[in-house]
Amino acid sequence: MEIKKVAVIGGGTMGNGIAHIFALYGYETILCESNEELYQKAISSITKNLDRQVTKNLIDAQKKESTLNNITKCIGAENLSSEVELYIEAIYENKDAKLNLFNKLKNIAKNNSIIATNTSSISITELSTAVNPENFIGMHFMNPVPVMKLVEIIRGYSTSDETFNTIRDLAIKLDKTPVEVFDYPGFISNRVLMPMINEAIFALMEGVASKEDIDTVMKLGMNHPMGPLTLADFIGLDVCLSIMEVLYNGYNDSKYRPCPLLKKMVAANKLGRKTGEGFYKY
Repeated sequence: MEIKKVAVIGGGTMGNGIAHIFALYGYETILCESNEELYQKAISSITKNLDRQVTKNLIDAQKKESTLNNITKCIGAENLSSEVELYIEAIYENKDAKLNLFNKLKNIAKNNSIIATNTSSISITELSTAVNPENFIGMHFMNPVPVMKLVEIIRGYSTSDETFNTIRDLAIKLDKTPVEVFDYPGFISNRVLMPMINEAIFALMEGVASKEDIDTVMKLGMNHPMGPLTLADFIGLDVCLSIMEVLYNGYNDSKYRPCPLLKKMVAANKLGRKTGEGFYKY
């Protein structure tokens, strides 16, 4: 099936980035938010990111305008068009909220439409129970979406080869590098990344070193572009905690237990960049 029209549900950090890249590559892109204010905030973020691309001479002003013209508004998932070949869910990381959305999409989408989730850790197989599981898949973009090349494409237990091949080919058309992953908690990216971040938080809690020195070790010693505590602030400590809990519950292994300091900071709403304070102040 050829994908021409795409709907992105959720206009937050990941959702607006996904809408941005589809529109940039000429796809008719519906961006769906729950209210007008959130939609306008998403469009503002896309516009700023396009302006950044113009400044860096990655695109010209005409390409910026055509990209914005490729995006149409939808308020409320129940108002989405049925004339969409691919629906991409990019709402917050909560299984019940996602299942509720997929139950709505089940009554809207055509039988051969593909429904994808940008979840970073929740089981694709579990989420697929709300819709036709053969046409359901994980399409996990990396943040920031317009910049990062990787897309994890996660098969659920019943995802068809046709669905997988369509999404893999689509990722390549978006100038992304697709990686096939099977459905285990955390997939690959977060199964490896989040325990590293969690261990850095343990090291900080235990007084092994300061936050600056922990980050410096990983930047200068391991050649990481940013330290794990800075990265945690960038991702959002609430998201980090949610993923660690998925890993801990999914594998029933104590090595994935979330650090108490991480839990305490989330309880205090010190979530990183988005709240102005996490391990660092912004």
